[in-house]
Amino acid sequence: MWPLFCVVCLLNFIGSSIINGQTACSCPEPGPPGVDGNHGLNGLAGLDALSGGPTGPRGPPGAPGKPGEPAAGPGPLGQKAINYDFVRTVGQKLFVSYKERDFFSTAVEFCTQQGLELALPQNEEENNMLTQIYGDIYKEAWINVNNNKAKGNFQTDMKNRALTFTKWGNGQPDKSIQGTGCTRLTENGFWEVTTECTNNGYIICQL
Repeated sequence: MWPLFCVVCLLNFIGSSIINGQTACSCPEPGPPGVDGNHGLNGLAGLDALSGGPTGPRGPPGAPGKPGEPAAGPGPLGQKAINYDFVRTVGQKLFVSYKERDFFSTAVEFCTQQGLELALPQNEEENNMLTQIYGDIYKEAWINVNNNKAKGNFQTDMKNRALTFTKWGNGQPDKSIQGTGCTRLTENGFWEVTTECTNNGYIICQL
């Protein structure tokens, strides 16, 4: 309040000087600084703070990554099997079929035209796998055993290669057959030679 006081004093001084020709009062000295006040509330964030700030400059390219593994595409077996209705694999062997049934000779010819061979199981697992083609009614499939008894007594395939696995049923191969006989895989997984080579059996090819 001292500035107001000094103004009053100055007026008195002027008046006194006019009347008496001398000074009547003097202004007091200013007091010491007061204690600092409390901090005010923080101001609102600026535009850059609200939006996360401007995008920084693009960094340098990173080091090249390791080469990826080759994409897994169909191998030779997969390419052969892509259009068939029945596809089974056992180890490296592939069995395929359109689930069609026909004569033994037609079965051999069809597989040959496909660049394949008529199916011939080489072990128990392959033998059982072929029976998976059977439906509710038809349960016979032709297999690649030579159909001419004179060329190996039904113990060779159609290329006269000795059979390394067989699963003949009781009384098979049928000794009464002296000429042509075609071998089929029956419902219970056993092999059977029949003279009825024009019966319809499932055609299964192998690679």
